[in-house]
Amino acid sequence: MKSKNRKFLVLGIVVIVAAVAGGIWYYQTQYAQEQEMLTVSTTTSLYDTGLLENAVGPAFREDTGIQCRFIPKGTGAAIKDAKMGNSDVILVHAKSKEKAFMEEGYGVNRKVIAYNSFVIVGSPNDPAGIQGMGPAEALKKIYEEGNKGNAVWASRDDGSGTNTKEIGLWDAAGYSYEEDVKGNDWFRSTGQGMGATLKYSSNNDAYTLADMGTYLAYSSEGLIDLEVLVDEGKELTNVYGVIPVNPEEYDKNFEGAMEFTKWLTSSDAQELIGNYGVEEFGRQLFHPAVEVLESESGDVYSWIVEYGFINGTECPEEYRYQASEYNLDFYSD
Repeated sequence: MKSKNRKFLVLGIVVIVAAVAGGIWYYQTQYAQEQEMLTVSTTTSLYDTGLLENAVGPAFREDTGIQCRFIPKGTGAAIKDAKMGNSDVILVHAKSKEKAFMEEGYGVNRKVIAYNSFVIVGSPNDPAGIQGMGPAEALKKIYEEGNKGNAVWASRDDGSGTNTKEIGLWDAAGYSYEEDVKGNDWFRSTGQGMGATLKYSSNNDAYTLADMGTYLAYSSEGLIDLEVLVDEGKELTNVYGVIPVNPEEYDKNFEGAMEFTKWLTSSDAQELIGNYGVEEFGRQLFHPAVEVLESESGDVYSWIVEYGFINGTECPEEYRYQASEYNLDFYSD
């Protein structure tokens, strides 16, 4: 009797193992192949807020059936990924780097899809006394007080879009980032993403440059004890663009990348971007850009043109790949 029970037990185990193996085989050979995958290299400021994984990714999949795989890095690293053929499309925020990406033949069909602002944040006690100043004036004060031992500046120092903006702001204040700023005792390089740099700043009473979206997300969740001290000035405009990888450079999912790009400009996607975080954080983390660009008027429009356009347009014509085939009528020139 015991021998018979053992046989049934062994047979049951064999059946279960076979069923599991069959399920794995089906997923690997059938279901997984049926799911179209789009790999998106993206700046951490879009990812750390949850916008991509919690809102954009699920909505895009629901509308198109395409699954997004997001790789969050600084803009410089995200672009490097795309140059190595590791992604289908990039979502970044550094105009100079985006321009170079296209000029080198890696990117096409760039589109501006959203904006917010950078802010200088710091400890509530504000040791350098910069609250309410303009960006250049604030950085000059931090530089002076840092040399006196009264202030600390934390920098991502990672080639990201935020770091690129920071370098420009230091330059506007009259200081070379490489020659005058880095190397000082009060300068701290984190070499990390926006969320990690905000946490470092909070733990070390340091000032730093952050995008408003990530700051709001981390502050509202109680992850940092920092206050916005400088948020005035067009120089703080932060513009996000999407760029598919050139199909002539890499055999990637260009069709999916173009579908993603055009989907991001749709009214539903723009509304999704604008509404994300409002209920949870009490204000917009990101502002949709398409309607502003279509209006061609107002201060915000002129700021996006100044800080987000390349040679007077979202995407110069020489980088508009197969414009007629893909009906690229969404550009603001």
